[in-house]
Amino acid sequence: MAGADGDDSLYPIAVLIDELRNEDVQLRLNSIKKLSTIALALGVERTRTELLPFLTDTIYDEDEVLLALAEQLGNFTMLVGGPEYVHCLLPPLESLATVEETVVRDKAVESLRKISQEHSPVDLEVHFEPLVKRLASGDWFTSRTSACGLFSVCYPRVSSTVKAEIRQHFRTLCSDDTPMVRRAAASKLGEFAKVLELDYVKSDIISLFTALASDEQDSVRLLAVEACVSIASLLPQEDLETLVMPTLRQAAEDKSWRVRYMVADKFSELQKAVGPEITKNDLVPAFQNLLKDCEAEVRSAAAKKIKEFCENLPEDSRETIIMTHILSCVKCPEVRLNIISNLDCVNEVIGIRQLSQSLLPAIVELAEDAKWRVRLAIIEYMPLLAGQLGVEFFDEKLNTLCMAWLIDHVYAIREAATCNLMKLVEKFGAEWAQNTIVPKVLGMANDPNYLHRMTTLFCINSLSEACGQDITTKHMLPVVLKMSNDQVANVRFNVAKSLQKIGPVLDSKKYFETEALA
Repeated sequence: MAGADGDDSLYPIAVLIDELRNEDVQLRLNSIKKLSTIALALGVERTRTELLPFLTDTIYDEDEVLLALAEQLGNFTMLVGGPEYVHCLLPPLESLATVEETVVRDKAVESLRKISQEHSPVDLEVHFEPLVKRLASGDWFTSRTSACGLFSVCYPRVSSTVKAEIRQHFRTLCSDDTPMVRRAAASKLGEFAKVLELDYVKSDIISLFTALASDEQDSVRLLAVEACVSIASLLPQEDLETLVMPTLRQAAEDKSWRVRYMVADKFSELQKAVGPEITKNDLVPAFQNLLKDCEAEVRSAAAKKIKEFCENLPEDSRETIIMTHILSCVKCPEVRLNIISNLDCVNEVIGIRQLSQSLLPAIVELAEDAKWRVRLAIIEYMPLLAGQLGVEFFDEKLNTLCMAWLIDHVYAIREAATCNLMKLVEKFGAEWAQNTIVPKVLGMANDPNYLHRMTTLFCINSLSEACGQDITTKHMLPVVLKMSNDQVANVRFNVAKSLQKIGPVLDSKKYFETEALA
């Protein structure tokens, strides 16, 4: 299709206009995705003078189309003539950075951050920094949130006068009337702090951090916690106690569980940022409280950090802190399960003797927890426990628990317990199984509850290969054959399945006798 005046040179733009006016969203999306091809056909000058103005004036489409456009423009530098003309991409991206849909704005900001690096210092001040100011001063909160993500990319390469203006704009957005803008500023506080001179970190960023960490919106306060990691890593050790720790201690005890959750989630990073002394004096008590928090989500987040927290403790006080402050908090299932899941790491620090004495009550309590998912979790860790604690301790303290799970009222527990026995046999050997496990399993074949008799068959299926031919043929096979006369049809049906399962393990002579009997 030629242009209205018959000039074929207008063809690419005319086609694009037609496609972008089409009612089919997919067609419009496909058109945007081939913008680079259109730009190549137009050449750099017509891309700058025709294509980009057209795109800037027609940003009104579906979010999916706008998202694709924002992404495309981030890769357009060479298509407009290189870094010398990269500022031509700013108008359409500025418009996209103000739209209502968050993902479109975020993509536009991402592209703006990308092309900011291709601006010369002069162009950055002449073209890019004014864009940031316009967004920061915009009437709609959408533009102001976008501005928050652009300060850090232009600050390092502008003059001191412009730097002062940028700092002022950022301060203003941190106290914006709209919570969404304060959230955006809080999310970029740490990033902005990293490009500031240390004096301004102390004079500007700390006051902003304190204010945002005390914001009425918990969604703002929790983002301030995230910024705390970056800020703490920038400050000299002697300034941390006075400038950062009061706010961090406040966050660890925040009335909102979401803020406390963020502290727990970032705890390892905070620990590294503040150093060993502050960790011992301030973070250990805070970590204790998080492990005992009234909200399960907070306890769970803290529990996941136990391994890293213990590894990063000062060597001279590591064992004392773990024994005195960490293991004493092993009350909640999430915490206990996490310690057990990292047993090998904890074992390296405090030794197996102290570990077994400290954890045994917790293990027993978890094994009998009213919540079946907690019981299921401890079963999954049992092979790990067995390997760390050894066969003697296991037989004395934990064997009974493993057998008790076989008659649990929840099928998932019985199934997991059966699988657990197989893993234990693989760890401790067939002889151990014959003396310790097999007699108890086979004894369940006479249980009045048919579900327990079924569990015997399931265990035999699972254990036969691990125990080997001799034990399976001499001890398990007779029990299976006897159960073929069970009064419950489902049991008899599972006997047939068991014979099929253990057949390959059996002594061939016995196997053929069994086949004949069947």
